[in-house]
Amino acid sequence: MASIDVYKQTAQTWFSELRDRICAELEAIETEISPDGAGRFVRTPWQRAEGGGGEMSVIKGKVFEKGGVNISTVHGEFSDVMRKEIPGASEDPRFWASGISLVIHPVSPLVPAVHMNTRMIVVGDGTKHWFGGGADLTPVVPVERDTQDFHAAFQRVCDAADPAYYAKFKKWCDEYFFLKHRNEARGIGGIFYDYVNTGEWGKDFAFTQEVGKALATIYPALVKRHMHETWDDEDRQRQLIKRGRYVEFNLLYDRGTRFGLMTGGNVEAILMSLPPVVHWG
Repeated sequence: MASIDVYKQTAQTWFSELRDRICAELEAIETEISPDGAGRFVRTPWQRAEGGGGEMSVIKGKVFEKGGVNISTVHGEFSDVMRKEIPGASEDPRFWASGISLVIHPVSPLVPAVHMNTRMIVVGDGTKHWFGGGADLTPVVPVERDTQDFHAAFQRVCDAADPAYYAKFKKWCDEYFFLKHRNEARGIGGIFYDYVNTGEWGKDFAFTQEVGKALATIYPALVKRHMHETWDDEDRQRQLIKRGRYVEFNLLYDRGTRFGLMTGGNVEAILMSLPPVVHWG
């Protein structure tokens, strides 16, 4: 069995590689519209005073109005509040966390917004560690074919790892990405998982890798399916109102936003998920 330090380095390297792959896929789409080189990711590194740091990658183009693919690896000690919420932290508050977080807000209301994150968290001396993450799609107007293809992509990943995963993680996603104060879902769902540690690190890591690969394949396909379709001002208004719901969820309920802010993460990177323009009806 490899040491926890080897596991940590392996996971951190993967998140960086996945970032590069996804950025390349999305830049290639922008190139179809802007061969002159517009619509490229701008990378901005940042450091965390308490330990670690990361890199923001933000794109603003003709297909993607605003998109971010961020990676980070941070370490330190959980605050008193967080120690009560994280398994094992009350006994040993030291932590290490590495991951990738992605949110894409397209220009076209006919192209769905998407969110994905995957991460590895280690608590204390490394005895407690797990993977978490997921992916979900937020169209302005759901298209049945898109919904089916998106879910099928992640069901294949889940079924290959454990036949029980998909039903469990889909249900978790549906329940998690729900605006209770409005009694409505944020989007059409996907999968959401946390605390995955089967005792076989390689298996759990491979599952998390496949989640990232699935997103890197299915989302560009959905973008290409709709990016050339025509839309009007009414479509745009519906999009901006839907984005308002997205903001409400991220600021009121999102665990990743809360975790980042409460562990001293980079505020700009954490709030990268918010769309550039929104309306409340």
